Amino acid sequence: MEINLINILQLIMALAFLVVIHEGGHFLFAKLFKVRVTKFYLFFDPWFSLFKWKPKNSETEYGIGWLPLGGYVQIAGMVDETQNSEDLNHPVEPWEFRAKPAWQRLLIMIGGVVVNFVAALFIYSMVMYAWGDSYISVPDQKNGMIFSQQAKQMGFRDGDILLRTNEVGFDRYGADMLRAIADANTVTVLRNGEEVTVNIPEEFGLLDMNKDGQLFVNFLQPAVIDSVLPDTPASLAGLQKGDRFLSINGRTINSYNEFTECINALRAKSDSITLPENILPLRNVELVVARAHGGQDTLTTVLTPDFKLGFAPKIEINYTHVSYTFWESFPAGITYGLNVLKGYVDDLKYVFTKEGANSLGGFGTIASIFPTTWDWHRFWEMTAFLSIILAFMNILPIPALDGGHVLFLLYEIIARRKPSDKFMERAQITGMILLFALMIWANFNDVIRFWF
Repeated sequence: MEINLINILQLIMALAFLVVIHEGGHFLFAKLFKVRVTKFYLFFDPWFSLFKWKPKNSETEYGIGWLPLGGYVQIAGMVDETQNSEDLNHPVEPWEFRAKPAWQRLLIMIGGVVVNFVAALFIYSMVMYAWGDSYISVPDQKNGMIFSQQAKQMGFRDGDILLRTNEVGFDRYGADMLRAIADANTVTVLRNGEEVTVNIPEEFGLLDMNKDGQLFVNFLQPAVIDSVLPDTPASLAGLQKGDRFLSINGRTINSYNEFTECINALRAKSDSITLPENILPLRNVELVVARAHGGQDTLTTVLTPDFKLGFAPKIEINYTHVSYTFWESFPAGITYGLNVLKGYVDDLKYVFTKEGANSLGGFGTIASIFPTTWDWHRFWEMTAFLSIILAFMNILPIPALDGGHVLFLLYEIIARRKPSDKFMERAQITGMILLFALMIWANFNDVIRFWF
């Protein structure tokens, strides 16, 4: 898990933006129904705040807390994380949350979720307009794919071109493709010009795909050199652009993917060696190459201390790019956003497995999905993704989340009576304990991944 200052800044900026618009959604509906909002805070402020300001003739104090775990609006007459039942031991005022009809209180509670979801779709639409949509079309990869040992045991072979499952055809390389394979009974591939059917085990799932430490499926790249860096083992050995690797240390190489596997294996062996002089023999490699101008040579060289040869491979991946006008970007962005939401909801089933619980991540994991260099395109894509997650997670029927309040409001509408303030307070405390436990577990997983 690689994290630097740029990752952290992007995470803080994205979360601050999303928290403000989320709480702004509650604020907007509260003001619409003339409910008093006494505080509007980015981050939490137990004991003290970093900044606060109350405009003249305003009933709302705006501020920034010191605990960056979200934010809140304090709505008068509502039991939440900022108020308990004892704070409501006074006659009901007309400007209080509890004085309003259930349908208005319901809209106030879902306001944050609605704003986050709409914001995500709008951001995706603007990303489509500004940068268009680039993706890798699976059927267009004429070199085919390379598969992990696990995939080969199922029947896949290096060079296969993925065509379809028993339910859907393959279009884009990415998470949707992997989900489709995990959920399929069969996968049809093009092998040596003929269609071949591969059976997928019934118990196989998305979390099983990388258990052997290898990507389940990747692009097969030829072991061809595109450029050689000066003053590197590659240049000293006489390697040139267009040369193709045939073997390394006697192992036949049919792709750049296999070349990197060999280098990674040498690096892994060195990790168990303590004396530097014993690592040097691992860095001595024998290469057999087919020359770009014809002929075949056997070369020897010494890899760098970090096991680099010093060349760039020839990448043969066909990208498809689609540009959108301003108005075309909205249906494209909405479709894309809804597909992201569907994929996220589908993946939630894995959270309730042992592997899924161990794969949960906290702030470190979230920060690592941002690029290590500033990239506005990627930043807005990740911000929209987090906005969808924030919207969905908040609407779950868990006390302390918006969905918990919605659940109790729906109960009130159906049963025609409110849960007691004491019950609401206890439910709020229980929900907060559950959420903090989940947060501690997720961030504990991050610590384990970082150190081990």
